[in-house]
Amino acid sequence: MTDAQDSSEAKAPVPQSVVVIGASHAGVQLADRLRAEGYTGEITLISHECHLPYQRPPLSKAWLKGEASSESVLLRDPAYYADQKIELLTGTRVEQLERVRDGVQVRFARDGERRTRQFDRLVLATGARARRLTLPGADHPDVLVLRDIDHARSLAGRVQAGPIVVVGGGFVGLEVAATARTLGAAVTVIEAGERLLARAVGPDTASTLLAAHRGMGTEVLLGTAPAEILHDHGGLRAVRIAGGREIPAATVLVGIGAQARTELAEQLGLECDGGVVVDEACRTSDGWTLAIGDCTTHVSDAGNRYRLESVDNAMEQAHTAAAVLLGRAIPKRTAPWFWSDQGDQKLQITGLIGGHTSMLVRVDPERPRRRVALYFSGGALVAAECLNSPADFVVLRAALARDHRPGPEALSDTGVPLKKLLGPSRG
Repeated sequence: MTDAQDSSEAKAPVPQSVVVIGASHAGVQLADRLRAEGYTGEITLISHECHLPYQRPPLSKAWLKGEASSESVLLRDPAYYADQKIELLTGTRVEQLERVRDGVQVRFARDGERRTRQFDRLVLATGARARRLTLPGADHPDVLVLRDIDHARSLAGRVQAGPIVVVGGGFVGLEVAATARTLGAAVTVIEAGERLLARAVGPDTASTLLAAHRGMGTEVLLGTAPAEILHDHGGLRAVRIAGGREIPAATVLVGIGAQARTELAEQLGLECDGGVVVDEACRTSDGWTLAIGDCTTHVSDAGNRYRLESVDNAMEQAHTAAAVLLGRAIPKRTAPWFWSDQGDQKLQITGLIGGHTSMLVRVDPERPRRRVALYFSGGALVAAECLNSPADFVVLRAALARDHRPGPEALSDTGVPLKKLLGPSRG
């Protein structure tokens, strides 16, 4: 971001109208934050989905178990949007964006009609789409992905149909695999890499989760990729892997990551690199358009680019974008955090492990299921992975939030609880 962008943003008037394209966690939280901060201008949320905005994390767990419904996963009560004077346009496809002198012109299609409207400020919260396989048989209707509530409905209807093959050992695939096992399904996980969650967690946490999934009765094949999906008489039969083995499958779930929706950003000529590139203020390369949530690519202080797909990131960026739109100080960003429930394994992560130079694993001999992997860079704590240890996660997250970053020597004594080692008096 240039000094000119800094200056123009500081002098930018509070907009009279804001359009947010995308109505998941980030978009809804931005609208909510604007109203909470006293913004009285027009807010329009545009969603391509026909459903009211909803939570996505339950889709791979509670929804499949029948413990969640279309009502219980809603982000806000249906009356909320009208009460807060937030215009919510569901089932709406944005076809074209055009920057004009006084803001942005949005052309969209809804209920079979095309309309064009102008707004003062634009926020992209377009999210991401699930990546799909491109191999023979992958276009079969029982080869599924899990990104939205319609996908979840399809998958829930298939759990009892027969064996499930999950392609990809990431968070979504492993959560679904564990949930399906609790429901009695036969499950095989195929992961092309040499360990699970290779881009998200360290090797100790990955190996512990591998043992846990195998202990649940899930077959996990590492270093293995699908070659073809076979079907007979309209139904799936098996997944053929390299080497010729055929793994029986009535349903295939593809969990090989997500691709940021950047088409509208590219239409505006914004810089994209695996996502819409944003600075610490959620500003895109034109210094005017904002982008938040899963569609964004962050730039670190060191110039590295990375994506964060999490509810925490959506909330933090929404708060930042609200401050920018209102011309207020940008709130300090705390260490990012994530979670994943995989059967009886609860994984909670705070900070980012990329670039760490050393690590330390703490295990309580009396409670071996509780494991904490600590990551350090330059002798300072930068991240932690907590398995089945929520109390330690709370302490570690709080320590990073107040920038208390001790070295491994200070945290190596497993006989002393982390709460004592990292308590506020030591911050």
